[in-house]
Amino acid sequence: MAKVKKEDKQEEGGILKTVAKAVGTAAGTVAAAAGVTAPAAAPPRVRAATRAGRLLPKNKSRLPRKAKKALQAKAAKSAAR
Repeated sequence: MAKVKKEDKQEEGGILKTVAKAVGTAAGTVAAAAGVTAPAAAPPRVRAATRAGRLLPKNKSRLPRKAKKALQAKAAKSAAR
């Protein structure tokens, strides 16, 4: 029964996976002994100054239509006095 479990593990992982894992472990050990470290992360890119759009924003208040009409009516009423 022990043989069956061993065969299942070998088939599950496959010979290539086992060899690749062994090679990777050996390469990591050699690299650690040589003092090789992972490359430092690159600093985040800074965007260039944003350019102005084609249309400049207007400096006027934007009111809903009903509120605007009410203000106009109030201004007209006060001007008529």
